[in-house]
Amino acid sequence: MKITFANLSVPKSGTIVVGILDGGTLSAEAEAVDKATDGGLSRALNASTFKGTKSHSMTILAPGGKITRVLCLGLGKAKDLDALAFQSLGGSIVKAIAAHTTMVQVMVGELDGCDLKAPDIAANIALGARLGSYRFDKYKTKKIKCHEPKLKSVKILTTGALKAKALYEPQDKIADGVFLTRDLVSEPANILYPESFAKHAKELTKLGVKVEVLTKAAMQKLGMGALLGVAQGSEREPRMVVMQWNGKPLRKGAKATKADAPVAFVGKGVTFDSGGISIKPAGGMEDMKWDMGGAGVVTGLMKALAGRKAKVNVVGVIGLVENMPSGSAQRPGDIVTSMSGQTIEVLNTDAEGRLVLADALWYTKERFEPHTMIDLATLTGAILVALGDQYAGLFTNNDDLADDLIKAGQAVDEKVWMLPMGSGYDKLINSSVADMQNIGGRYGGSITAAQFLKRFVGETKWAHLDIAGMTWSKTGKSIAPSGGTGFGVRLLDRLVSDKFET
Repeated sequence: MKITFANLSVPKSGTIVVGILDGGTLSAEAEAVDKATDGGLSRALNASTFKGTKSHSMTILAPGGKITRVLCLGLGKAKDLDALAFQSLGGSIVKAIAAHTTMVQVMVGELDGCDLKAPDIAANIALGARLGSYRFDKYKTKKIKCHEPKLKSVKILTTGALKAKALYEPQDKIADGVFLTRDLVSEPANILYPESFAKHAKELTKLGVKVEVLTKAAMQKLGMGALLGVAQGSEREPRMVVMQWNGKPLRKGAKATKADAPVAFVGKGVTFDSGGISIKPAGGMEDMKWDMGGAGVVTGLMKALAGRKAKVNVVGVIGLVENMPSGSAQRPGDIVTSMSGQTIEVLNTDAEGRLVLADALWYTKERFEPHTMIDLATLTGAILVALGDQYAGLFTNNDDLADDLIKAGQAVDEKVWMLPMGSGYDKLINSSVADMQNIGGRYGGSITAAQFLKRFVGETKWAHLDIAGMTWSKTGKSIAPSGGTGFGVRLLDRLVSDKFET
């Protein structure tokens, strides 16, 4: 979908979007359209129950002249409107209009009582419209034409159009990253498996990302027994993908210091999780195609950062495996040796993501020596019990990093909630026959999983995001239709922008 910006004026024809404030008060743009339609808006509003309440809307057909349709969006109170509210409005426009017209013109002017200026409002509406336009229907061979989206173009008419365009352009690149993550998460496991996922990641080389793919043989040589143990039950060979974006290269002749170290993001990429020998129930197992959500976020994030030319050095590492039951699969009770040399008693083969991350985290720490390392994983069902689908779980060894992640999440409405860690929880994963076991009992499952990962990060500043409740949505919202959400891309891009870019 194409999004453009132009100077504010009242269109003479077509479909127009204007805002109505709480109580039915017309915005300046709505007043201008009302005048152009000889009072068509006022008459329609007076005859309806629509009063500009937030999240409400009203469509007026053929209000006058050549204007075919006016979508009146309820803005609520101007003082309550912020960037997130305007993004939501942008998504609502697409949802309301997509099936009815090929082009829509959105009028955006200054809004008394709102802290944002018109160019900022316009850019946020554009971002919301872009994010809300996502669809994953590539496998549908029969489509109902009347339900199919026709919308091809959104034109934002605003004061300061050039500034609005400049504000939107980096956000458009971030949306590209979100869409890649949504695409990856939505693909079925017969299409997206470790080798094909790695090929998707290789495409980022077009944006200047350096991409390496480690094969099974390479990982065996490195001693990644934890990751390889998960993969051994599948006919699909594992891969580890290393992506590097060097947006802040050293000056010629300069020596690298700790300040030049990268920030690293590590993702769990279980392209299908049957549970292995500890097999999952059949009901709902189809959802386990998106157990690679963490790897999807890291890949989408790398695309976003490279797309907007972020001035930062970043490493993205994803461990890609398929967890299947077979005659060659690892068994409950097996003991594996991780790349770190620590041994792990595998009590439950369905607690496999932490085994993949154990080697991925250690490899990242040892090779790149990042100043900060953040991993993402659809790791535990327990996090849904604790937080539902409203927050991702946050675990960390650094309170400042926790604060930064919380603030970044609030800014983009991808919220995280910090849960405790401690030696009492850590003891629950001690094993009598190995250095540790991969589960810690019935209670505190998300915490003991995080304690497990902590054993593979050393002294590196680290955070773990359990996104099991956030990666997929059955209901969706205005800027994220049902299905893959892309949760985490905008959160981590905001963190990088706020804290690591110079």
